[in-house]
Amino acid sequence: MKNKLKVLRAEHDMTQQDLAQAVEVSRQTINAIEKGKFDPSLVLAMKLSRLFKEDIETLFIYED
Repeated sequence: MKNKLKVLRAEHDMTQQDLAQAVEVSRQTINAIEKGKFDPSLVLAMKLSRLFKEDIETLFIYED
């Protein structure tokens, strides 16, 4: 699954650590999501969506 997390994080001038603290996960989790190595849980996806005020479908792009 592709995502816009790195772009949105940069637009909000946040480090991976800042974002991790904001959504209560590790920096390594944020790094793995940004690199497409880990798909977040629905709860985490919702937290990220609310934080950036973006629809989940806009933030995460599902590809078959």
